[in-house]
Amino acid sequence: DPYRWLEDDASPETAAWVEAQNAVTFAHLDTIPFRPALRQRLAQLFDYPKYSEPFRRGDVYYFSKNDGLQNQAVIYRQHGLDGAPEVVLDPNTLSPDGTTKLSVFVVSGDGRYAIYGLSPGGSDWHTYKVLDLATLTPLADTVEWVKVSGAAWAGAGFFYSRYPAPDEARALWSKNVGREVCFHRLGTSQADDVPVFSDPAHPERFHTVDTTEDERYLVLTVSDRGRGLKGNAAFFRDLSSADAAFQPIVAEVTDDSFTVIDVVDGTFLVSTDWMAPKGRVMRFDPRAPAGQAWSEVLPERDDPLDAVACGGGRLFANYLHDVTARPCVFDLAGRFLHAIPLPGPGTVTGLGGRRDDPSMFFTYTSFNFPPTILRYDVASGAVTPFREVAIPGFRADDYVVRQVFVTSRDGTRVPMFLTHRRDLPEAGPHPTLMYGYGGFNVTLAPGFSGLRIALLEQGVVYASVNLRGGNEYGEAWHDAGTRLRKQHVFDDFIAAAEWLIAEGLATPRTLAMTGGSNGGLLVGAVMNQRPDLFAVAVPQVGVMDMLRFHRFTIGWNWIPDYGSSDDPAEFRALFAYSPLHNLVPGTSYPATLVTTADHDDRVVPAHSFKYAAALQAAQGGDAPVLIRVDTRSGHGASNTTKQLDSTADVFAFLLHHLGVRPRLPADLPLP
Repeated sequence: DPYRWLEDDASPETAAWVEAQNAVTFAHLDTIPFRPALRQRLAQLFDYPKYSEPFRRGDVYYFSKNDGLQNQAVIYRQHGLDGAPEVVLDPNTLSPDGTTKLSVFVVSGDGRYAIYGLSPGGSDWHTYKVLDLATLTPLADTVEWVKVSGAAWAGAGFFYSRYPAPDEARALWSKNVGREVCFHRLGTSQADDVPVFSDPAHPERFHTVDTTEDERYLVLTVSDRGRGLKGNAAFFRDLSSADAAFQPIVAEVTDDSFTVIDVVDGTFLVSTDWMAPKGRVMRFDPRAPAGQAWSEVLPERDDPLDAVACGGGRLFANYLHDVTARPCVFDLAGRFLHAIPLPGPGTVTGLGGRRDDPSMFFTYTSFNFPPTILRYDVASGAVTPFREVAIPGFRADDYVVRQVFVTSRDGTRVPMFLTHRRDLPEAGPHPTLMYGYGGFNVTLAPGFSGLRIALLEQGVVYASVNLRGGNEYGEAWHDAGTRLRKQHVFDDFIAAAEWLIAEGLATPRTLAMTGGSNGGLLVGAVMNQRPDLFAVAVPQVGVMDMLRFHRFTIGWNWIPDYGSSDDPAEFRALFAYSPLHNLVPGTSYPATLVTTADHDDRVVPAHSFKYAAALQAAQGGDAPVLIRVDTRSGHGASNTTKQLDSTADVFAFLLHHLGVRPRLPADLPLP
């Protein structure tokens, strides 16, 4: 590991290396003549209102809105659905450069207060504060060193999960262990917060909590991903009782997952993959005799259960059929009532609400359908548009989306969505951008990107591949892309690339690939294994050192998907595909732009630093190998300005090295 010294991000040597690399990278980007106009075009396409689904407290509805190019979305409220919106909290005022993100906004059940979480520069470390919603003034309450935590109201305070304060000089990169759940009472110092759960014997365990809507029950979820277990245990505590002990719903952590949805008549509705790899809903009755506590509410189906929630006295379950949403409504006993109609094949998020909500609001989107908030009326079952957006210069009918299936190396059928201009000639080849993820049980669902239009309108074909490792077909699909089976993910992506070439849609000179985080690992591994297939590669904030990922921040949490180099068999599997360790000197690699950021404390920049240095040393061809290191940003862009800047650089690099000279609108002349 000759670049181990780049793991020390605070050293003068690393700082000098980053400065020199950025100088080379931006000098290259500055030679791309259309980059400034492309940046303007991206701003045009992104300049439209972006809303969240509203949620209700009493007769007041809260929602977030970004007018278009604001650095951060603003929290609003209004009385009734027709009331005049009022600003509640504007994160754009919280830092001079607009890089402090609002990570959490949780309104108390009585509507008196809201917890809001702040993330400086896009870090995963959050600071929680409290807003008085009557006066819209912050209280003195401040809770620090919160990471991967919700905020659960209970009476005059809230529960949260935190880590011990790290050495501030290494706060971004230090390994996170020793988590505990605490209760913060309003009007007190964090030093007085009461620990309600910790487990010193298992310092790498995750402990997260939530309260039920009536705030009677505290639900504790415990996972042990550092030991490679995929599932969790679950416990509850009756806050109306003097007994502070947690009672088990599921006492031991295994590979089975359990998520409490709600409490109905003293029984817990639980979503689980226990003995149901595609998911089901069970009822747990803590009052029942041993062996009789569990009963089935929604049985497992052929289509996997993607999400489930309660609201308005109903149970909403969204199933996936070949990666597209199929939302259904049931009563709380599990009796089917009806399906929810959608505008077309796509993705549904946010479906659910409070018990007395008369309407549910959810978002529907697809590759050629901008996010639209729909309203479901509980009484009638009717679905109507609530918020629709118009994007300057975009017409959905100008683009087509089709789903194809490719055959992977072992015969597995792998879905892929293709999106392109409707008037694109059927005969290729065309400049084509492949995107994938393939991990952590994440479904790569059809979704809209206003920024992506800038590529599509130039004749680029966008290929989104649904690789094993995700949740597209349930837990078996996820499991098939993990640990000793991780190579399946890369095989799936390679098979998709070969299909595009065989069908004449692309050639190795017109094919590019990108992916972020676990998707950055995908790009690095595939580029090592098949550099001949691609002209351009953009691995973004990728996990590139598979032998040491678990030694930084929260990386140990990824062991259930990747395995650990501490295990001999898993070491061999990791070493066989680790992007950093499989570069072959003298190989002609694609034109490559590695991206990372100085505040990424999830996948620390050392991954990208070491990989870029090793790839530059190994490159045997003429294509450039560059690294772009953003500042005041984390595992994603910390504000809109940075998102537009980084996207312009990535898209300019892609188009330039695919040989595409964009035709931009007449009001944006090329320099």
